[in-house]
Amino acid sequence: MKAWLSLLGLILLSSTSLALNKQEQKWVEAVRTTYGERAAKRVIAWRGVLDQYRGMSEKEQLDAVNQFFNQLYFTNDIDLWGKKDYWATPLEFLGAAGGDCEDFTIAKYFSLLELGVSDKKLRLIYVKAIELNQFHMVLAYYAKPSAQPLILDNLIYDIKPASRRQDLLPIYSFNGKNLWLMKEKGSGKLAGKSSRLSLWNDLRSREQTLKLNKPIINYDE
Repeated sequence: MKAWLSLLGLILLSSTSLALNKQEQKWVEAVRTTYGERAAKRVIAWRGVLDQYRGMSEKEQLDAVNQFFNQLYFTNDIDLWGKKDYWATPLEFLGAAGGDCEDFTIAKYFSLLELGVSDKKLRLIYVKAIELNQFHMVLAYYAKPSAQPLILDNLIYDIKPASRRQDLLPIYSFNGKNLWLMKEKGSGKLAGKSSRLSLWNDLRSREQTLKLNKPIINYDE
């Protein structure tokens, strides 16, 4: 039996099997108002994934969250939001039913934090995808500070150690607190606070105020 349920399966189960708390109900209603009923069901499905995997091992949580979000569509910011670069909140990502690599990574990051994974173990890493010859973002998980990180990526479904991702060249990384300049697969050199990143600050502001923007493309229409 697989350790995760498909997005479709969770949507079918969500309407009858999951009791949402007041905050979750607020999120669902906000997404329903902005994006529609199918989008609201995706949020309920997301809450179901997190509810199912609370208390499980971190490895199981990594797998479940990675597989869940990798079922959504990939599209460019300019096509979806009408902006060259836009970092969507998890609710915006689920509402639109898709996004680019930053949106996949951010949604996984916040989901794992909510499941209890320490922010110290997680890094959002900006890389160059060598084979694609383009910039890209992935999520890294460090079981210990000195451990080789595991890479969660929307380009592939399998979570692999960094040493097996020779196709990625790290540039910089950050988490909720700090920013690092990266060299190859090492932990990097501390370069200050993650608040130096304007797109990150804008994302956190929208995430905290529940401001939901409407995309140009709606995959439910």
